[in-house]
Amino acid sequence: MQEQTLSTATPQITERSPLTIYSVAVVGLGYVGLPLALLAARKGHHVVGIDISSEKITRINAGVCPFFDEELTKYLMNTRLLADTNFARIRDAEIIIVCVPTPVLENHTPDLIPLTKASEAIAQHLKKGALVVIESTVNPGICENIVLPILEKGSGLRAGKDFMLSHCPERINPGDTVWGVENISRVAGSLTEEGLEKTIAFYSSILTGTVRPMCSMKEAEAVKVVENSFRDINIAFVNELACSFDRLGIDVVNVIEAAATKPFAFMPHYPGCGVGGHCIPVDPYYLIAEGKRNGFDHEFLSLARKINNRMPIFTVDLLERTLQEGGKKLSGARITVLGLTYKADIGDTRESPSHIILKELKQRHARPISFDPYVKNPKVPSLEKALMGSDGVIIATSHRVFRELSPRDFLDHGVSVVIDGKNCLPKDVFVAAGVRYRGIGR
Repeated sequence: MQEQTLSTATPQITERSPLTIYSVAVVGLGYVGLPLALLAARKGHHVVGIDISSEKITRINAGVCPFFDEELTKYLMNTRLLADTNFARIRDAEIIIVCVPTPVLENHTPDLIPLTKASEAIAQHLKKGALVVIESTVNPGICENIVLPILEKGSGLRAGKDFMLSHCPERINPGDTVWGVENISRVAGSLTEEGLEKTIAFYSSILTGTVRPMCSMKEAEAVKVVENSFRDINIAFVNELACSFDRLGIDVVNVIEAAATKPFAFMPHYPGCGVGGHCIPVDPYYLIAEGKRNGFDHEFLSLARKINNRMPIFTVDLLERTLQEGGKKLSGARITVLGLTYKADIGDTRESPSHIILKELKQRHARPISFDPYVKNPKVPSLEKALMGSDGVIIATSHRVFRELSPRDFLDHGVSVVIDGKNCLPKDVFVAAGVRYRGIGR
């Protein structure tokens, strides 16, 4: 393994003229890779996108976004981006950026197969002088201990001498109209000073945000998992408060908002029916696994994961209790779950708590159906059909169309029980209208 050559002192943030044009290959055209590839192309770089899905490639080359994203759809129609399944196109690339998924297995251990497969394919076509940047989220040490040996073995080249290797963890927040791939600041670590300089030069040419250099790739890898572990821990804290305050008759949202009036040392996080997406419920497991490999037990992270993982069950418990208060049973009841995506107004269903909620409802012999305006379901094509005849509703995603629902929208369809899994409806209005409304910790 090539030794790190960077100084242990914190590098200075530097920028380079954005006029340099690079030939870039982006491997993995999903929620991270496609926005990055389109951004680089808009900034004038020569970009080819590579993905193993021929269906996805066909759609992109036809100017159609392979997933729901209004902004990307607009850019695809107006930005020239060549997409291909052929990894041989990497031979023409000066910079190769890897944006493949890094999920976890059912036992919550890291699944590095997409990353290792991509690295093997890249190695076959890697040329001297190229820069490989890993954007995929990994635990500290993966770039040096896993990716680097694969690239060296498959290419016959030596890292740090014949090619450069860097890590610039992705930062993207789908559906966010303020913070996008272009203006979010980034961090980067590299095997060598030369690699770091080129990485910063490229990202500085496409971003309006800053690029902070790190002392090593391990530091850069650690940044991403720390960011999302921080959020997971704080969400777990307020979820635990919600479960506790539910018994005490305290509205946890009012408490959190009141605590947020303190101008320092408090950052509001809010409870919900579960944590979804490809980052927060996944990344802590990477740090937990790496800790175990090195003989350390991340007790705090493990507990946070346990708390957040049980929130879908708590939500179903809340529904069952509320139904019983009205003289109904959950068993045999028709229950509508509104929302299948993990966050509002996007089409991404990865790690959505809705999956667990639906599974739990079936295990308790309820008759669940679901509706999401961003996920096609021929059996339930409309919100009206989803609500009609339901004994109870669980709001699992705070889509705008759900946030705009009034008590009458439910009552007119015979729905008197609403479990607001995202606390996105006005509690007082629903209670005053006669709806059996319960939020998470409200």
